[in-house]
Amino acid sequence: MIWLTSRDETAPGLPAAWLIATGGRPANLTERAALRRGVARDLVARQLALPPQAVTIGHDARGRPVLARPAGAGLEISLATRSGLVAVALARGPVGIDVEQVDPASEPPLAILHPDERAALLALPATARQLAFARLWAVKEAYVKALGTGFARAPESFAALPRGTGGFVIADPQRAAAARVAVRMHANGGQTILAAAVLLDP
Repeated sequence: MIWLTSRDETAPGLPAAWLIATGGRPANLTERAALRRGVARDLVARQLALPPQAVTIGHDARGRPVLARPAGAGLEISLATRSGLVAVALARGPVGIDVEQVDPASEPPLAILHPDERAALLALPATARQLAFARLWAVKEAYVKALGTGFARAPESFAALPRGTGGFVIADPQRAAAARVAVRMHANGGQTILAAAVLLDP
């Protein structure tokens, strides 16, 4: 996964993910959706060397974003927003992206996790759990976005397990094929943001 942080950058290849600090503070879901779509349209237009009006970001029946125009581009897109940061992933196969804000003062909601994920978090010092949870949850949400289900899929029905330095493997009893996971930490206006992108293998 190629990570970019400027609206003006094009990716030398795909898959790629952009983390764009907009400075915006959308007040509701409608404003967040408009911010995501606007940034995504501009990035895709630049990537494809098209005027912005030639690009339309739509949604399928489940609400998953799709590149409606240009037709036949053969690209899949995923979007996320958190604290004015817009994340856009673009790939030639199923892809998901998510961003999560790290809140050191809150307790991770362990009850909604897979038992193996709970065990991994509880093995950490209490002071490290919120950061680890944000990373874990970003991976889980990016994965269900790539699947196209969102959290209509129960979060405890699969496990995102840490491997190595910042890496993850996804154990999903409903899917044998692998998923490639990329995780990145990003500072946004003094807040720590965890971003994860997941690309599904055929």
